[in-house]
Amino acid sequence: MTDESENLRPRHDLRAQDVTLAYGDRVVVRDLDLAVVPAEVTAVVGANGSGKSTVLRALARLLSPASGQVLLDGKDLHRLPTREVARTLGLLPQSPVAPEGIAVADLVGRGRHPHQRFLAPWSAADTAAVADALDVTGTADLADRSVDELSGGQRQRVWLAMVLAQQTDILLLDEPTTFLDVAHQVEVLDLLTDLNRDRGTTVLMVLHDLNLAARYADRLVTVCDGRVHRVGTPDEVLTVETVREVFGLEAHVMPDPITGRPLVLPLGRHARLARSEQLPEIPPVTVEGRVAAQAPPST
Repeated sequence: MTDESENLRPRHDLRAQDVTLAYGDRVVVRDLDLAVVPAEVTAVVGANGSGKSTVLRALARLLSPASGQVLLDGKDLHRLPTREVARTLGLLPQSPVAPEGIAVADLVGRGRHPHQRFLAPWSAADTAAVADALDVTGTADLADRSVDELSGGQRQRVWLAMVLAQQTDILLLDEPTTFLDVAHQVEVLDLLTDLNRDRGTTVLMVLHDLNLAARYADRLVTVCDGRVHRVGTPDEVLTVETVREVFGLEAHVMPDPITGRPLVLPLGRHARLARSEQLPEIPPVTVEGRVAAQAPPST
């Protein structure tokens, strides 16, 4: 049951306005206008090198815009005190590096630093936050182990626990399912959904898997060639045309028989050849209340 106080959590506004992002002289993202919808789960998807992770880095204050502004509650994110930002934005980057020999509980405890005053002792609230983060990520039994000893999947869940211990209203995650097997991918995304539904946490994550993005996100942002291509619900965004334009991929898009959300079935070269020469058209699958499947036109 959701605590009533959780429903009263502030809804922070995070947005980019006319932002250009560059690494040195190389412009990576242009004309970025994006508002992160509070209390929703948003997934950013796009091909490798499209700029999706760069967008996340800018929203997390890891990359300063070459032009334009990133605003948090109407204020320039890059001018706000670091501790204030860290109490609002939690970030799980790609491939974070832990200090050598650090124990799991100590790493997760570092998520509490934004809430601690200078020279203040470790509090009961800190202990409770770390215990809760370890529990919900299924890493409590790893608390005394060295992070160096963990598998890739275990390590990813520990990093997620550290971000959760930070107890921020906005979570930014760059490929949070990296290194995880399918079962743990679903487990992590279920956890993020629970945080969103139970605590009103705003979640913005970069994902590679289109079908997981469609299943778990309220809103999708497609990025192509350094620009936002399309923003909307999974039903609005994941069409045959969008998959072709953003990923250069022919695909069959149909309703997921379980959720009714879009399900993308990639058509590789051999599948396209077999389909055009030997197989009849794939019949549309209709789920009550959903549009019929979309297939690429025959050539």
